[in-house]
Amino acid sequence: MQESQHTEFKRQWKDELLKWVCGFANAEGGVLMVGYNDQGEPVGVVNAEKLLEDIPNKVRDVLGIVVDVNLVMHGELQTLHIKVADYPYPISYKGEYHYRSGSTKQELKGAALDRFLLKKQGLHWDGVPVPYLETKDLQETTLKYFRQQAVHSQRLPEAVQHESTEFLLERLRLTQGQYLKRAAVLLFHPEPDRFVTGSVIKVGAFGNSDADLLHHDEITGNLFTQVETTIEVIKLKYLKALVSYEELYRKERFPLPMAALREAILNAVVHKDYASNVAIQISIYPNKLMIWNPGQLPENWTLEKLMAKHASHPFNPDIANAFFRAGLIESWGRGIERITQACEEEGYPRPLWQLEPGGVWVTFSFIEEQKSQPRKTSEGVSEGVSEGVSEQEKILLELIGSHPGKRTPYYAEQMQTSRKNVERWLKPLRDNKHVEFKGSPRTGGYWLTD
Repeated sequence: MQESQHTEFKRQWKDELLKWVCGFANAEGGVLMVGYNDQGEPVGVVNAEKLLEDIPNKVRDVLGIVVDVNLVMHGELQTLHIKVADYPYPISYKGEYHYRSGSTKQELKGAALDRFLLKKQGLHWDGVPVPYLETKDLQETTLKYFRQQAVHSQRLPEAVQHESTEFLLERLRLTQGQYLKRAAVLLFHPEPDRFVTGSVIKVGAFGNSDADLLHHDEITGNLFTQVETTIEVIKLKYLKALVSYEELYRKERFPLPMAALREAILNAVVHKDYASNVAIQISIYPNKLMIWNPGQLPENWTLEKLMAKHASHPFNPDIANAFFRAGLIESWGRGIERITQACEEEGYPRPLWQLEPGGVWVTFSFIEEQKSQPRKTSEGVSEGVSEGVSEQEKILLELIGSHPGKRTPYYAEQMQTSRKNVERWLKPLRDNKHVEFKGSPRTGGYWLTD
């Protein structure tokens, strides 16, 4: 025999073993087998008949529960099997809460104890009411955004556009009596980190090692704002788009699919363990992007089960419900499938998930940049001229070569950017004598230099 989730071996009875009984009662139940060595071989127990009477009384007096104690004979050796049921309410040993996990006993403290006590009451962390918070404290612009998204996704009726905020929050199950729940704080308060420590997303750019932090950002605000802001910050500040051309038009391709990144960030926000007080962390390296989500899988889930088709099992059901109503996530446990599908459809590598104590990593490997061949403009801008200039300046050279004599607004429209950007790219080209302005200030335009 081997020790397992439901079986523990002990050589002799000591009153300290009441902690193991407590652990079984708080988990899935089990059998504490006394009179066995660590290999599950019977060695016998001393005073078995007396313990048959003493153990049930001690369990009742200290833990407040009832157990079955049976005498089991192995030849002339006497052993005791203490059968413990799983209890629907928390059981404590002298104020301590113990829990059976695998073949170990753990004393629950801090966030783990909070989760355990809430679970025994049929509650979740995001469903706990928050005092000193009123409806007027919530961000009206986010509530308006949510209403629009929910109606557009057809997951709430048109009537929510005209309902009061109080009625909307009740519809979303974000109230308990006169109080708002924690989920309401995270979803709609402008500064949820005032109430929930670590309710932010941290983004950092690294060199070739974790010690080489180049720059970083901390994304705050409610969860809807965090998702949108994080994606924009990563696109504009952290990722270098790979550039290709179709005739005169620039095409950008990021080193990972934005649809998959968005789904991964949504997945992290919805399933994060906010009781951990640790931020979601996005680490960006030259060849990969990694997302660390503090949290844990549902009990008895493995990484293999997570990767396979499974039912929806949100860690924060009230938060997940709001994101579902807004049309931002599905309710069928398809988050990982959607991430993988987005990568495969656009020709990117499949991401990698890793389960570690305290959280989950998802890693996106970047596609390699494809080196473009030297090109010439219609006016003969040579490879040598293009050296040392940015990609935007090269495109501008192409446009001036094929459409000379035009002014800044024309080139801005062709490049789908602002006049200010075109003027900024023109300055080094003019300084280096690649282009020149010919004609009057009102009617002239830009030409390549002879």
